[in-house]
Amino acid sequence: MIAVWQRVSEARVEVNDEIVGRVGKGALVLLGVESEDTDVDAAFIAEKCANLRVFDDQDGRLNLSFADIGGELLLVSQFTLCADCRKGRRPSFIKAAAPDEANRLYELVADMIRAKGVEVKTGRFQAHMKVYLVNDGPVTLLLDSRKRF
Repeated sequence: MIAVWQRVSEARVEVNDEIVGRVGKGALVLLGVESEDTDVDAAFIAEKCANLRVFDDQDGRLNLSFADIGGELLLVSQFTLCADCRKGRRPSFIKAAAPDEANRLYELVADMIRAKGVEVKTGRFQAHMKVYLVNDGPVTLLLDSRKRF
């Protein structure tokens, strides 16, 4: 499971010109679910997303978490994160999970983050979305559940 975690001052996602998710200060997380991912991968990503200390303290250091700032998280499914671009010019998506399993794990990650006390908004799974964000910092982190050891 791959996640791109971005600290934002605001973010929103639209489907057919309708806002389906919006957050203020917090994070936008783009999530790619691969075919070999399990609930263990979901738990790792949820733990990291909810508890990373990447918000500024009074000295401007990345030292605070969601629990400290009361921020919100916008979680958006993005299967293109699973692309393999090593050969040719057209990405291969063979590593991406099947839609039913990808959606189950995407929803599980959202629920696990909520269970940690973070307000979570979501995009719409399998929809064509427009994602808008103001990256604060910028602070952008790449999380990969395969690199948890």
